[in-house]
Amino acid sequence: MLHFVIAVPVVIAGVIAAAMGFSAWKAHAIEEEFPNRGELIDLGEFQMNSLHIPAGPDADLPPIVFIHGAGGNLRDQEAAFRPSLEGRAELLFVDRPGHGYSERGGEENAWPDGQAAAIASLMEARGIDKAIIVGHSFGGAVAASFGLYQPQKTIGLVLLAPATHPWPGGVDWYYELAAKPYIGWLFTRTVLIPAGLMRLGQATKSVFDPNPRPEEYMQHGAPALAVRPRNFRNNAIDVVNLNDYARRVAPTYHNIEAPTVIISGNRDGVVAEEIHSAGLKLDIDDSELVWVDKCGHKPDYMATEVAVAAIEKLAGRKRDLQTIASRLDVPVTRPDGVAAQAPGAPLEP
Repeated sequence: MLHFVIAVPVVIAGVIAAAMGFSAWKAHAIEEEFPNRGELIDLGEFQMNSLHIPAGPDADLPPIVFIHGAGGNLRDQEAAFRPSLEGRAELLFVDRPGHGYSERGGEENAWPDGQAAAIASLMEARGIDKAIIVGHSFGGAVAASFGLYQPQKTIGLVLLAPATHPWPGGVDWYYELAAKPYIGWLFTRTVLIPAGLMRLGQATKSVFDPNPRPEEYMQHGAPALAVRPRNFRNNAIDVVNLNDYARRVAPTYHNIEAPTVIISGNRDGVVAEEIHSAGLKLDIDDSELVWVDKCGHKPDYMATEVAVAAIEKLAGRKRDLQTIASRLDVPVTRPDGVAAQAPGAPLEP
């Protein structure tokens, strides 16, 4: 019996060590497949990663900063917007603190306002005085915070399927678990990578649902970077914090003075557009809400033309966004056109 009592913890310790070893190896393999495309900039207490694309000689737009959503990285927004905008403006694609290849920094970076402040510091380091700020999903909360707390650096806001307001319910259990002290650290370094990789393909399809996920997205958007232990844990903490943050900050959105365009699909199965997008329209006086028919949670990919037109409008050009959106023929994979709730969706309506 004594040998059995001794053997059990030894076996458990061995399994944990093996799982941690596999996770470390697999995280390294993911980084080998998707190496850093940006440059780490020292902001004092931590380094932040970004991809900077200088303006071309015939640039006709002001600088633009792109902020990715939950579980994303700078490649996600680069793949969506760089083909349409390269040369036309100075472009800055950022890895939010603790995501992609950015370091996390202090505890303030677990909240959208802290991340907005970090991006503002990054802009200064990059020599960008003001910019149009484009944020998708969770990045919409960061962009809205940018408009609130960094108005001197904000030309205008483009919020794509933003997650900005309190919502009923919570988040998935594994986000709650991953965000916890100690046990979350262990969870993300043992079972998370194999389980996450097995679900990654279907999860990304569900984020696009009811629209088809672009064939090249798994390569160009590099969503696998998000299942690395440190990234997943930081993402989980962000997502778990968001509802409380929204309860505190959403009542102040009326203070945003920057002109704002909100672009939302009417078939979003990840973020409740009737809460977040419609709420922002009510909150921000100088705002326009553009609905994209049959579009899910990725208007950055499915309605890129509308987003680019919104950027042009904020830069002072005449653009009829409602007409442009109405002319889009967004493809759908589900005949009923109703989005399914994404498994592991970062926010549940």
